[in-house]
Amino acid sequence: MSKPSNTADEILAAARTFIVAGGYNGFSYADIAEVVGIRKASIHHHFPSKVDLVQTLLKRYLEDAVTGMGGLERDVPEPPELLRTYAGIWARCIEDASMPFCVCALLASELPALPPELAVEVRAYFQFLSGWLTGVIERGAEKGTLAISASPRIEAEAFMATVHGAMLSARAYGDVLTFGMILTPTLQKLIPATD
Repeated sequence: MSKPSNTADEILAAARTFIVAGGYNGFSYADIAEVVGIRKASIHHHFPSKVDLVQTLLKRYLEDAVTGMGGLERDVPEPPELLRTYAGIWARCIEDASMPFCVCALLASELPALPPELAVEVRAYFQFLSGWLTGVIERGAEKGTLAISASPRIEAEAFMATVHGAMLSARAYGDVLTFGMILTPTLQKLIPATD
């Protein structure tokens, strides 16, 4: 996939911000045009429809996740640290407001009303993240560095749901510390204390 021009990147960044703030129906091309400082026709040149725009955004979001998790795997090979680091990345994103909510988690709440092309992309992200977390938890359980009480897949789904739920609670309470407060017991359950 070729890298879009800077204008396209700015449009995608604006769309991401609007989606995180108000969901799929929370913005229009006029809103993006105002933020980016271009005409609506210019947006249509890059992305003929809102579905095209958001589909491109979601594909890039998944590509970034795949690349990011690959980098984590290289830099932080041990499963307990991978889980802590993953949670820590989200904690920092929420704290500095650079990404206060997962775009796909937010759009998942809108699945019944999303165009089918976007629903496919949201599900692909969740399937990737679930698969990645399952692999991490499976390796940790095999090494004895993670304590699990269900199958790795179920533990992965529960961890993913806890991360997304903690994001939601942090947003609902308007308190960035809520995210860590919720994640800490989950991490403590999975990562046994060492003497």
